Amino acid sequence: MRFKKLLVAVDFSEASRKALQAGAAMAADTGVPLVLLHVVSPPRAHAEGAMFPVGDTPAGAEAELAAWKRDAEATGARLVTTRIVAGTPWHEIVEVLRADRSFDLAIVGTHGRTGLTHVLLGSVAERVVRFAPCPVLVVRVPDY
Repeated sequence: MRFKKLLVAVDFSEASRKALQAGAAMAADTGVPLVLLHVVSPPRAHAEGAMFPVGDTPAGAEAELAAWKRDAEATGARLVTTRIVAGTPWHEIVEVLRADRSFDLAIVGTHGRTGLTHVLLGSVAERVVRFAPCPVLVVRVPDY
């Protein structure tokens, strides 16, 4: 199967670094466009009504994503673009894929959590696999 447009969802973790490496290598080998997507979680209301940030900021994410783009290009990927959206990560990844049906593969990293940690934190990768309109490659960080 030859892919025409790839999306790599990154949260700047080691797992998403592995997903970036896989996506960049595929894009370099085939010459297809590669889109790096980062989802910024919006601020959440605290019990007293004060707002506090969750995760990173759009400005910080832009700088980090630019560095990841350079890494993908250094791997040989030629047509690399970046995109930042705000919301719940798994939902926004799926919405981007639904909105642009030219994506024919999404690549996400996973930490491979199991048990209570998985139940409490959930799995972005699992939900993307379940709801994405295209195939999803899940890249796991090896347990050493």
